[in-house]
Amino acid sequence: MSRRAGWVAALAAAVLAIPLLDTPAGAATPGDPATAASFNLKSGPSLSSQVADLKAALPTQGVQDLLDQGNRFAKTGTSCAADPFGTGDNGAVLAPDKKFCWDAGDADTEEWIPQGITGVSDAQADELWGTRKPLVTAWYDKASTSLCSADPGTCSDKGVRLSFLDPQTPVAGSPDQRRYRHVLLVEPYYNSNGNASYKAVDLHAGGIAWYKNYLYVADTMNGLRVFDMRSILDLNPDQNAAVDDTTLNGLKSNVRDESKIGRQSNVYYSHTYRYVMPQVASYKFVAAQGNSSAGTCVATGAPKASYISIDRSDAASPALIMGEYCDSDDTHPEKGRVGALPIDDTTGLLRATGGVVTATSAYYLPRDLTQGAARYNGTYYFNRSWLDHSGSLRRATVTGGRLVDYGGNITNAVGPEDLYIEHGQSLPGGGTQYLWSLTEHRADGTAGCTDAGSPCGRVIYAHRLSDVLARP
Repeated sequence: MSRRAGWVAALAAAVLAIPLLDTPAGAATPGDPATAASFNLKSGPSLSSQVADLKAALPTQGVQDLLDQGNRFAKTGTSCAADPFGTGDNGAVLAPDKKFCWDAGDADTEEWIPQGITGVSDAQADELWGTRKPLVTAWYDKASTSLCSADPGTCSDKGVRLSFLDPQTPVAGSPDQRRYRHVLLVEPYYNSNGNASYKAVDLHAGGIAWYKNYLYVADTMNGLRVFDMRSILDLNPDQNAAVDDTTLNGLKSNVRDESKIGRQSNVYYSHTYRYVMPQVASYKFVAAQGNSSAGTCVATGAPKASYISIDRSDAASPALIMGEYCDSDDTHPEKGRVGALPIDDTTGLLRATGGVVTATSAYYLPRDLTQGAARYNGTYYFNRSWLDHSGSLRRATVTGGRLVDYGGNITNAVGPEDLYIEHGQSLPGGGTQYLWSLTEHRADGTAGCTDAGSPCGRVIYAHRLSDVLARP
């Protein structure tokens, strides 16, 4: 999540293991059960017609095609020099078992900020998409015109993009490199002429979760947006960006003009991205939203959908986990809530009864500043960040009807975000389980990451789940 300047004075001398704040009488107590109904969702307006018309106009491509055509290269092994773990500024850091670095343009960009992560272990019980084991990450566009002073007109908010990474298949001749490809998320609509078009998705994308064909994206103040892996549209199938392609409906598509998006004057644009992925559905909170977009939270009403993940530990009852990012203080002591929503394994969509998706549980978080949450076999895992200090990985279990800390603080990377569990159960006898995450801060001095013990840098990383559980 974005850091707030107001934290600096209050947290400069803080450490990650500070005691929980006292709460006034009647306030929400960290770890207590929360009202599960606050997480209830209902379906938003149908977008099926718009999506069908777009698919009639533009060809589709599958996830494996994206991986085969990856035009950027992530580094791993000794080639991945970025190290946001350092030595840790609050105890010994837990070094990752796996680590991937973005290519230079993505590692250093000020425009795009990495946030969410998911993978095929969320999507499929066999943990394979065809023959691949892709990871997917989400970035939001910071959309600051000061970043493009030469031509501010090209700095429109591009919304959210995904990165599809194949972490297993080395690039031929480069064993430390892996291919990945960006896809722009878009929202379909009918324009004033009644033609299907699309626009940028205005989201923070703090969490994403993939189940079967559907990709869920956290919509902070509203609930969830849903996208379909079967509806990835290709605006440059001939792979020659210099020439506008003829579309299925006889028009043209242009992947050179960065300033334009959607159908304009009978040409389809995409802010230069070859692939766009239209929203197919949404879920809205049933309860009224009492939060603002600020970091502080309220204890009742609809929560903020700051981050999400999938719990596949019970094959009969898969669940989507949703939680809040909150910056608590003496005036707003609430540390946020985390809830669980049922998934219909037959369809891959959330399970609704009478048009309402009914949450199965909710708790007040034991700690504030939570950036990501995952649950597996009854254990919750939480990522917390503290400005430019080392991050904190916490564990919790439901004990005596309350969600309470399990074990101590685990120091991890600077700027940790969303969480994803690779459950590793598809191999005979079970495989290695991993807890995946990613970091958001660029490795430069302007972020304040100049302390040798807590450097910045953008990476995707994974801890062995057994290593996390073995920590005291």
